[in-house]
Amino acid sequence: MTVVRDAVSPYGSRRLVIETDGVVTAAYLKDARDAVVGAVWAANHRAAPDGPDLGRMDAGLAPLMPASHVREPEGRDPLAPGDLEIVWFEEGDGAAVLERGELLLVLPGWGDVARGVPGYSRDATGPGPFAFPLDDEIAEFAARVDQAREHWKAVTADGSWAGYQQSVLGHLLQRLGPGGHYWHDVGRRLTPGNAGAAPLVGVSERPARRDREFTVLSTVGMSRQRMPTVELYEDDVAPHSRIELAVATTMPSQRAGSVFPWLAQYPWRSVTWFAPGDVVKWYHEAQTFPLGGDDTAWEGVLLLDDPSRLAGPVAPGLTGLTVGDPVRWLWLVPISGEEYRYARSEGSDALVRRLAQQGRSWVVS
Repeated sequence: MTVVRDAVSPYGSRRLVIETDGVVTAAYLKDARDAVVGAVWAANHRAAPDGPDLGRMDAGLAPLMPASHVREPEGRDPLAPGDLEIVWFEEGDGAAVLERGELLLVLPGWGDVARGVPGYSRDATGPGPFAFPLDDEIAEFAARVDQAREHWKAVTADGSWAGYQQSVLGHLLQRLGPGGHYWHDVGRRLTPGNAGAAPLVGVSERPARRDREFTVLSTVGMSRQRMPTVELYEDDVAPHSRIELAVATTMPSQRAGSVFPWLAQYPWRSVTWFAPGDVVKWYHEAQTFPLGGDDTAWEGVLLLDDPSRLAGPVAPGLTGLTVGDPVRWLWLVPISGEEYRYARSEGSDALVRRLAQQGRSWVVS
């Protein structure tokens, strides 16, 4: 096989490989472990068969698309690497490939090889297990590509981070009062092969004051990009796609704030999203959990958009910020391993009711 193009997403969680054996060209979307999660036929380079190409399929090769499903039954010239452009979608879970400026392939985040849901190809004229026709969705995908271009252009422009950061900090100032310490580049993965990997996230401290006995720590940066996979579950992604995380605490801020490197880039690294009621398991031993105490053994967090469902003081309202879409703050409430398993089994609403009955506060102390 010859690799025509190979590109890693800005979040380092997906890799797009276009490869050919001179007979067929196909594109593959791979995860961080190099497992194929999405695939699409791109082109035949010899005459198409009348029916399914069982011989190549049995040999584990990308099959020739049958003549009834291709734009050029006689085959087309090989793809030239210099003619191809890869545009990653804002969420980082899918990408588009353009040939000399024209959409050629789309590997969306909802593609799933295991379920027989391939990507979209310009040269496919009918749906099949190896490609869907791109023409059927061209308007939607063209708009997605334009949106992605604008996003990456914006986040790489000089001064764009400072402008975005000030808008979020200004919002927090209005809602929570003056800031204290600010931590830069929280959880950012800086490795030789992936230096400067997006997203950039900081943490802002809003210290306790006369009308508030607790400090609020909030991420700044998660809302700059949409979370992956939301469109698998929601018809309208706008109300759900942008979040920041917060924790209210009487613990020392430095200690409590160390919970954020684990979570700040979690959606983009793991290709998932955070929704109200989600529970997230701590990746290490319980005694190392940042929000734990000497007599507690927390093993994860519950994410709440309405902390008033639990005991404690009136929660500050943080709604009102828009970054293209409305931004929702999710509050972190530490939970035990048993509570995590209970939520996974019975649902997060059942866990919230149980914690409320126990008098559990949403303020971490």
